[in-house]
Amino acid sequence: MTSAVGTIATPIEIPAPRTQTPPDVAAAYEQVYVGAQGDAQRVPWAKGRPHPALIDWLNADAPGLLRPGARAAVVGCGLGDDVAELCARGHDAVGLDIAPTAVRWARERFGAIAGAFLVADAINPPSRLRHRFDLVTEVATLQSVPPELRQSLLCGVSQLVGRCGHVLVVCRERDESQPIDAVKGPPWPLTRSELLALAEGAGLKPERALESVSEESLGGVRYLRGLFVRAC
Repeated sequence: MTSAVGTIATPIEIPAPRTQTPPDVAAAYEQVYVGAQGDAQRVPWAKGRPHPALIDWLNADAPGLLRPGARAAVVGCGLGDDVAELCARGHDAVGLDIAPTAVRWARERFGAIAGAFLVADAINPPSRLRHRFDLVTEVATLQSVPPELRQSLLCGVSQLVGRCGHVLVVCRERDESQPIDAVKGPPWPLTRSELLALAEGAGLKPERALESVSEESLGGVRYLRGLFVRAC
């Protein structure tokens, strides 16, 4: 079931953006992939398929928004399934991940597009990638970083988007009444007001009302899906 309801963001205290991912956070992600020793089932967020909420959006909305061959970037690409899906649909897609082992693994899994996977810090993306993409997808990455890094991450994502480009965010949803301090993450689900405030801080405007997505293919987990546009 999908519902789209507009929400006015309430004032939220958001830390100033950082210039890069803290080394201990980056190392923690890398260690998950190293520790998995080639077994994808030991990577908690690796499902061996593109995220269902992304597939649904690509089928329903993307055809009217993206031109054939549009340039797309996947932030926190992990083992590469979302990147491979975008490439299979004819888009010029790349995947970025801060964990070198994840990138090597993705290249091995999808050898035909191995060059599409890059080691990069999304908080401080390489200058050659900035303002290049028509679409940037952030699927279940914003929810996985410590809450104090969310603004920095979304600001980095915004730097990847070209003029009038779009950002698609998919993250677990939290009720407005539940304080973030009560959540034992990762992941740390977001409220609607938090996501809207973070987007505003990153110079992104909602293209439409945020959607609440809960489907059997998502394992009963409730997700927020938001499409944002960078100012033209």
